[in-house]
Amino acid sequence: MCFSANKRVDSSVKQEQKVVVEPSDLELVRRCQAGELEAFQGLVARYYQRVLMVVLGIVHHREDAMEVAQEVFYKAYSRIRGFRGGSTFYTWLYRIAVNQCIDFRRRQKREPAELGEAVDQVLENPGEHGGNPSDAIENAALVKRLYVALESLTPEHKAVIVLRAVEGLSYKEISSILGCSEGTVMSRLHYARKKLQEKLAPYL
Repeated sequence: MCFSANKRVDSSVKQEQKVVVEPSDLELVRRCQAGELEAFQGLVARYYQRVLMVVLGIVHHREDAMEVAQEVFYKAYSRIRGFRGGSTFYTWLYRIAVNQCIDFRRRQKREPAELGEAVDQVLENPGEHGGNPSDAIENAALVKRLYVALESLTPEHKAVIVLRAVEGLSYKEISSILGCSEGTVMSRLHYARKKLQEKLAPYL
């Protein structure tokens, strides 16, 4: 009995030893600041898709979005030594992403292109509407009109829509990312939704 119990304990210990604990963002940042390139690659792997979604929601063109996303991580790497932990890493990273998008949109005008994954949620809060994009967007004309409507918004207003509707961030998180008050975030979100609803009213 004693041997059998010890054997079960040993087996349990071995199983616990196999559990790999993922390093926190802050730990990866500290290692990166110490010169460990693999640590930054870990941050890229962790956040690339989320950053790309934010960028795509503001830039709209997939190739441009991929280019801007690369610029975001290049800039993040060049500034990583200046990160002091005053905010979470993802807030710091998203701030860089949004600023890069705003700069890009101000430099370059493009025709609306594929927005892809985000189109079924831009008019609503997360969780308020289930199903796939076809439940909210019934035909190609509405899709095209949605792209045009989004293009009519300023980069700042598009950023609020994407961060809230697609990323599901809180007003506090968005205010930290955009460097403005929560009241300003709510005001921009209200304005952006109202403008989109006005432009899409004939199609809804």
